[in-house]
Amino acid sequence: MKILVAEDDEANRKFLSKLLKKYGDVTVVMDGFQAVKKYMEALDEKNPYHLVCLDVMMPKIDGYKALDAIRDLEGKNALTPQERAKIIMISALDEGGFDEELAGNKYDCYMSKPIDILQFEMNIKRMGLI
Repeated sequence: MKILVAEDDEANRKFLSKLLKKYGDVTVVMDGFQAVKKYMEALDEKNPYHLVCLDVMMPKIDGYKALDAIRDLEGKNALTPQERAKIIMISALDEGGFDEELAGNKYDCYMSKPIDILQFEMNIKRMGLI
């Protein structure tokens, strides 16, 4: 599995990278702009990411704007719903959790920090990634 993590906090980047490396190749970036750039490069190389973890509050481009840009790129590249990346939004703020209506079918999961490892793994299993 190919995984992209966008997180501006170094400790959280290391944590997520360590957690996810047992499931595949992990690319870690520090902001939403870099996340969109890496995602676009992967699509151009015909080797898209399967899982994207986006911190909500990041510099340059926040997680929700990065989410919109990634979904726009997938649309422009005519990816089917099955080919689209699974996206987990991660936030230090408890914004009430996953809200399907608010998500607008753009993201697959919402998690608050600190990340519960068992819950995280259960979510990626539920998404059919492991």
